[in-house]
Amino acid sequence: MELQSGEPSAPRCAGVLLPVGSLPSRGGIGSLGAAAFEFLDFLKAAGQACWQVLPLGPTGYGDSPYQPFSVFAGNPYFVDPETLVRGGLISQRGLSAFDFGDDPGRVDYAKLWESRYALLHSAFAAFQSGGETEEFARFCRDNAFWLRDYSLFMALKGFFGNREWRLWPRSIRRREPGAVAEYSEKLKTETDFWNFVQFQFFRQWREIRRRAGELGIRIIGDMPIYAALDSADVWADRELFQMDGDGNPSAVAGVPPDFFSETGQLWGNPLYDWDAMEQTGFGWWKKRVAFAARLFDAVRIDHFIGFARYFSVPAEAETAASGTYRDGPGEKIIRAVDSARGDCRIIAEDLGVSLPQVKELLKKSGYPGMRVLEFAFDGPPENEHLPHLYGHNVVAYSGTHDNDTLAGYFGPKRREETRRAMEYLGAASPADIPRAAVCRLYESAADTVIVQAQDLLGLGSAARMNFPSRADGNWCWRLFPGQLTPDLAESLAGLARRCGRLPKMG
Repeated sequence: MELQSGEPSAPRCAGVLLPVGSLPSRGGIGSLGAAAFEFLDFLKAAGQACWQVLPLGPTGYGDSPYQPFSVFAGNPYFVDPETLVRGGLISQRGLSAFDFGDDPGRVDYAKLWESRYALLHSAFAAFQSGGETEEFARFCRDNAFWLRDYSLFMALKGFFGNREWRLWPRSIRRREPGAVAEYSEKLKTETDFWNFVQFQFFRQWREIRRRAGELGIRIIGDMPIYAALDSADVWADRELFQMDGDGNPSAVAGVPPDFFSETGQLWGNPLYDWDAMEQTGFGWWKKRVAFAARLFDAVRIDHFIGFARYFSVPAEAETAASGTYRDGPGEKIIRAVDSARGDCRIIAEDLGVSLPQVKELLKKSGYPGMRVLEFAFDGPPENEHLPHLYGHNVVAYSGTHDNDTLAGYFGPKRREETRRAMEYLGAASPADIPRAAVCRLYESAADTVIVQAQDLLGLGSAARMNFPSRADGNWCWRLFPGQLTPDLAESLAGLARRCGRLPKMG
């Protein structure tokens, strides 16, 4: 069966990329509380139609949302403490006793690790004392297909000193039935705790989605293509990955050497066994996509090129230089995704090495690809990231989480790119580039424009979200309360009106 290309075009619209963790709050990290609702109100006032977030999964060492402990679970850090107070699960006085860090502009993950789980355990104790509710029991039943494995996985991690699962005793590492039964009984209280945390997360997320729907705001999620090696997904379904029974990968994911890196990038994620996936009818992927479609109005699939061709690096390699390209599942996985996504739109992150197979697969899928304005000024005159070359079926960004902010990127260190950007955008100075860039993006033919919150505010490199080559100090930037002002909302709404990007009523 041939794929039918040309998914119906989206109406012209605009949105903002702002990670949940970057919202202001008194809890040390952004959460699904009052600030999230206030941000939705800002988007409405600003004539915006979309809120794009980063992956919502539970993070571990390195704090990267692209290496979650589960592709289904929500991040416990995002459970809003004030909402727990209003629910009677913790007192305001009890909440004030926790130290989540003293810098409102940065996340202190060390303090968060120490305090947030202690708070959640206190809330869980109060929840237990009230007796299990039918709503909680129904949540556990409805999500059993991923929740049982995840909660047991997290309980086991705690029991074994937070070591990765490949270092656990052989019986439970290999999920022998007797061991699973034994530890499930032994760690029942702790698995119930992790069930409770997920119950609270998705309860709060449901209210965010409800309010967004009332305001006509679509939420765009982000789906990492690969599962993390140290995750419940890989522990529970290792037969779907290129690894042996003990969890030792035969090959891992990465990207090849290029102009920026002589040795490439070694990501370390286990690669999918696409033959095994196909034998199950891509059931794992269908469940994943269907679940995401319940949470979001659209989903960006990270590293979409891996569906066409993926870079395979021997597991024992120290760099990606010895890796080779292998064919991905191509149209087969697209059909599986389409069968599960319902009305949820897909955005293909097709950045990186330009391969004919990727362009052909993207065309057949009908999904919009991505353009990033920050990439537009260091290449040839026909650089596809220049706004005047955008087609309709693309999502155009000022930058992504991996980019420096526009104000941080352009300046003395990149004189030629800065000169070209100023000339192209009509900017009077480097400081004027962010404002001029947003205007040019809005004027482009791209159906959807997404601007990082940092670029709307003209913030410098200190507000950068991620340095891909750096292991720590990432994912920390946060908004200050009141930083997104009514004046900014009015200005954005005016720009959206002039460029035909105001949300359609009704």
